[in-house]
Amino acid sequence: MIESLLSYGLWVGIVFIIIGFIALVKGADWLVDGASAIAKRFGISDLVIGLTVVAFGTSMPEFVVNMVSVAHGSTELALTNILGSNIINTFVILGLTALVYPLASQKHSRDFDIPLSVIAGVIVFVLVAVNLPIGESGKGVGRIGGLILLAIFIFFLYFTFVHAKEHPDETEESVKPMAVGKAIVLIVVGLIGLAVGGELIVESAVDIATRMGVSEAIIGLTIVALGTSLPELATSIIAAFKHKADIAIGNVFGSNIFNVFFVLGTSAVIHPLPAYDGIELDAWMAAIGSIVVQVALLTNAKHELNRWAGALLVLMYGGYLTYRLMSV
Repeated sequence: MIESLLSYGLWVGIVFIIIGFIALVKGADWLVDGASAIAKRFGISDLVIGLTVVAFGTSMPEFVVNMVSVAHGSTELALTNILGSNIINTFVILGLTALVYPLASQKHSRDFDIPLSVIAGVIVFVLVAVNLPIGESGKGVGRIGGLILLAIFIFFLYFTFVHAKEHPDETEESVKPMAVGKAIVLIVVGLIGLAVGGELIVESAVDIATRMGVSEAIIGLTIVALGTSLPELATSIIAAFKHKADIAIGNVFGSNIFNVFFVLGTSAVIHPLPAYDGIELDAWMAAIGSIVVQVALLTNAKHELNRWAGALLVLMYGGYLTYRLMSV
C-alpha cells in the first residue's frame, strides 16, 4: 500500500515522512503517559518511572525507526539514525539552546554522562574501524559489538539508579494520575502510532534517497535524524526562553547514551550493521561534540554552556554537514 502510493512522486514521500514523524512523536508521548500512569497505579515511585518508562520513552522514536530499518534491511538508516541524532542533539540542540540562554550543568553530567557520551562515539568508531576476530568478518557493528554496547548500557542503568537514589531531587519525575481505561487506550494508540510512523519514515526515507540519487546514510544523517530529535529540540528551546533549561545538558547526553548503548546495541544484536562510507567521521563527530561541551563547561567559572560555546557548536555542525553533503 505505502509502496504503491510512493510511486506517485517525491512530494508524496516528503508528505509521508512528515506524517510519519508526527505519528512517531505523538505515539511516543501517549505511550509514555499511559505506561507511566499504569506504573503509578501499581505503586511504582515517580523516581523509578522517570528512570525507566520516561527515559526509555525519549529514545523510543530512534528505537522504532531502527527496528523497522533492520526489518527492511536498511542498515545504513539504522546506523545513521543513531549517529545523526546524537550529532544533532549535541551540536544543534545544545548549540541553539545555549544561544537563547546559557545552560547550567549538573556535576553528575560533567563527571559521568558527558564522558560516557564521548566513550560511546569512540566505541562505535573502534567497532567499525576494526574487524572483530570472534566469529565475525567485515567492518561494522556486529552482534558481538551489540552485546558489548548492551553490557555498558546495563552498567549505565545501575550507576544511574544508584545516583538517583542518592540525589532524587535531580531526577524525579512528577507522574499525573489517570484512569486505567484512558491509560490503556493511550498505550494502544501510542503503539499503533509508533508502528505506523516508523513504517512511513523508513519506506519514505528509502524512496527519497533513491529518487534523489543519494545514499540512505545521507538521508539518515539529516532528515531522519533531525525528525527523531525534534521533540528534544522543541522542549529545550522553549525551556531556554523560560530560563528553565538547567537540565537540558543532562537530558541531551542521557538521550545520546540511550541511543548508542541501548538502541544501537539492540539493533546490532538483531541484525549486524555493516559500515558505510563516512561512518568513521560520523562516529568521531559524535564524540567530538561531547568533548567540546565538556571543555566549554570545565573552562567556565559557572560551569555553563554560554552563547559563545553555543555559536561554536552550531558553526561546527554547519561545517561538518557541508563537508558530508559535498563528499557525496
